[in-house]
Amino acid sequence: MKRSDSSEREKKRKRQKLLQELGGQRIPFLSPADSGFQQLWESSYPGLVLRRADGLPPDLHGRVQAALCSLRGRGCLLRDLVRVRGRDVFTSVSRALLGLPGYTYRYLNTRLFTIPWHSEEVEERKEGEQEDKSQGEALEEVENKDKACCDQELRAACKALWELNHFFCKDVYRIEEASDHEQGPKEAEAGGGSPQAQCSKGSPVTAQFNVTLLNYMDPTTMDQLKEEPYYGMGKMAVGWHHDENLVSFSSVAVYNYSCQDDKVEGGSSEDAGRAPWRLGLKVAWDINTPGLAVPLQTGDCYYLRDDLNRTHQHCVLAGEAARFSSTHRVAECSSGTLEYIRRRCEEALENMSTNPDTGARNLHSLSPSALQLSEEIHNEVEFEWLRQYWFQGRRYSRFCSWWNKPMEELEESWREMESMTQLTLAVAEDDSCEEQRRKEVAEALLPALTERQQHRLTWKERCESRLAQTLPPEEAPINRPYWCDGDPSMPLPFDLTDIISRVESLLWNLGAGADSLCSRGSAICPPAPWRLSVSLLFLLSNVNLRSPSCPGGVRIFQNVALFHAGLLPAHSMHVVA
Repeated sequence: MKRSDSSEREKKRKRQKLLQELGGQRIPFLSPADSGFQQLWESSYPGLVLRRADGLPPDLHGRVQAALCSLRGRGCLLRDLVRVRGRDVFTSVSRALLGLPGYTYRYLNTRLFTIPWHSEEVEERKEGEQEDKSQGEALEEVENKDKACCDQELRAACKALWELNHFFCKDVYRIEEASDHEQGPKEAEAGGGSPQAQCSKGSPVTAQFNVTLLNYMDPTTMDQLKEEPYYGMGKMAVGWHHDENLVSFSSVAVYNYSCQDDKVEGGSSEDAGRAPWRLGLKVAWDINTPGLAVPLQTGDCYYLRDDLNRTHQHCVLAGEAARFSSTHRVAECSSGTLEYIRRRCEEALENMSTNPDTGARNLHSLSPSALQLSEEIHNEVEFEWLRQYWFQGRRYSRFCSWWNKPMEELEESWREMESMTQLTLAVAEDDSCEEQRRKEVAEALLPALTERQQHRLTWKERCESRLAQTLPPEEAPINRPYWCDGDPSMPLPFDLTDIISRVESLLWNLGAGADSLCSRGSAICPPAPWRLSVSLLFLLSNVNLRSPSCPGGVRIFQNVALFHAGLLPAHSMHVVA
């Protein structure tokens, strides 16, 4: 599930309502030592399955824990500068995303890009795809494949996480199979036997995890850990939440590894006397069902299955030792893979052709739907891919070069789309074109331009924010694409203010009217009480008062009247000779 500003406001409203209903009281919660713990687990949390550490192959533990330490030692796990309720904050947890090559995962308005895990399965899939390619493309793919995107140490670490992922896929499948025949406690049997768990009959098997989000948390460096507010469970490292951006009804698998931070490079396990990390669970927005707090030891794993992630919320309660977790997910990637955005670019660029002799470009179709589609894709490439990638600095290219060439290709496609916008603008402003055609083109263009300008300013502000300036150079956000006015390589300016004003004026002169402009998100949309009649505005738009004391005269009355009517933005209050 994805977050939006509206969903965040709704969540805040529900939280406040829940606290009001509690009136300062606490909802009870149960731990393993409490009577009724197992019964509560089975009755209210049937989608939770716990597999103790001895249920995994010992050598797998060793490889995974060494991999986690290696990735942290290489600087791959970093805190994200995310957007929450309109403001930027650093996550308290350091993270990295591993997964299928070209996949991404979006959370808190931030798109993470995978470090590809290296596995025999992925390599075989690449080889199989060669059969569908031309000989030239196949040779290029082989050459690129031979160029390792990261060094041997990093490849080995990524492969170990893939092996864990492979184990989880098979294990969850076995649980799905067993749950159709028997019911029992939600703690999977050790030793690789058939686990026992309850499952909703007929639920789809969707445990083909395509990414894992790695987390590193050290409670000694996490400032001001919040107290759990509803149950009094203790300090939270991660607050109550649903996991976002997942395929519906898909499982989540989590590997827990606690360690001493000062010895993390050696993979030392936690002291027996230290307070363990715990998983907290509750029924979403419910004050009647007791919560569940499940202690986690090093090597323990748990699965959130069926619709548990939708109907329940979970949190992570801080222990005393530093902790890694590897959270394997079936990310909803219908619009989150490199393959997807490449297809979208191709779809947009199909509407433009270039004369091989003269280099002149033209648009095949000027239909509003075709123009809207290309401008929509233009914005998607710029704000969901390019700016998301560069806002995270050079963190990816520091240790893995996999995304370097794809991002260059996307930026080149984006430049082509800038040229398409220029061609579209030229048609709208061409006096020799039919007025109805010009109006339709301008109406298709204006909302995309307005959205683009707003987003560019937002991303520029984020890159220059106080928090962004605290990051080291290799992690600092980069405002890219960015160019100065007058750059001969760019068909349009970075700041679209003047172009938007021109399109707005054009639409008004072509008779679009205030209501039409408002419905299309125009910046000059006035409040209803101040709108003037069309006839009066038409008169004003053609009045040109000249002052004898000012050579050439100025259009004073028109601009002042339109501005007070709310039909002219402040930035357009300039003197016109």
